[in-house]
Amino acid sequence: MPNSRPRPRRQRARRRAVIGTSLIAVLAVGTYLVVRSLAPVIVPVLTGSGCQAAAAHQSVLLDTQQASIAATIAGVAHQQSMPRAAVTIAYATAMQESKLHDLAYGDMDSVGVFQQRPSQGWGPRAKLQNPVYATTKFFSALKAVHGYQTMPVYQAAQAVQHSADGSAYIQYERMATEMAGAFTGQRGHAVYCWSTAASPRYPDAAAITTGLTSTFGQPTADLARTARRHTMLMPVGHPKLGWAVASWLVTHATAYGVHQVRFGGYQWRAAAGSKGWVRDAGEPPAGTIQLS
Repeated sequence: MPNSRPRPRRQRARRRAVIGTSLIAVLAVGTYLVVRSLAPVIVPVLTGSGCQAAAAHQSVLLDTQQASIAATIAGVAHQQSMPRAAVTIAYATAMQESKLHDLAYGDMDSVGVFQQRPSQGWGPRAKLQNPVYATTKFFSALKAVHGYQTMPVYQAAQAVQHSADGSAYIQYERMATEMAGAFTGQRGHAVYCWSTAASPRYPDAAAITTGLTSTFGQPTADLARTARRHTMLMPVGHPKLGWAVASWLVTHATAYGVHQVRFGGYQWRAAAGSKGWVRDAGEPPAGTIQLS
């Protein structure tokens, strides 16, 4: 008579195999969800266009709209004389609310990068979909928060947003801190972009001037043409401001037809793809941005 005692052992082995397979499936799903949650950060590398903000600990990859909005937020902070801490808070808020995108929809009547609600007094719907206006409103509310520069980032963000779950901002604090250092010019030649999209052949000086004036304020929009028709010079008063403006130009390059930016001994060329900023032997005069 055959011995039937080993059968439970085989059944246990099968159960272990099933459990192992289930765990693999769970891990696979978990990994997929993590990747999906990080999609706004990793998509640029996969699609052939995007931007990078080099950081002290870990560089941040962004799509082109995220980067252009991040540069705009930093520019508005300069115009409003807001400190770097305010930019960090704004980035953490925007990443949680819209993944740093200018959305035309949201919960109830929320719109824009900060998901501000017209019904709650933030302003007209159309204006809230303008990142300059939305950021100005955000900073105005942040200024009223006593001690926002020293409190935890998520608490400052919640004090402005009054979200249902203020702890959600915590997950973006480190990323926001790294981005703020790059986009405010604290770290030079830190922001660069690459794109396969077509852009105008030459820089649109009028549009660039309007964009810079709206974002940074009038003093930063003083463009002067050099002897070459499509090359322009822009004086800036401080290296950090210069790199913040240079980041804005690079992140808006495709829209405005900017193909090259030179500043502080470095140059960025759209044709160089994801190579980023490189040393520039023939740099423009000190304290001057050259674009063409």
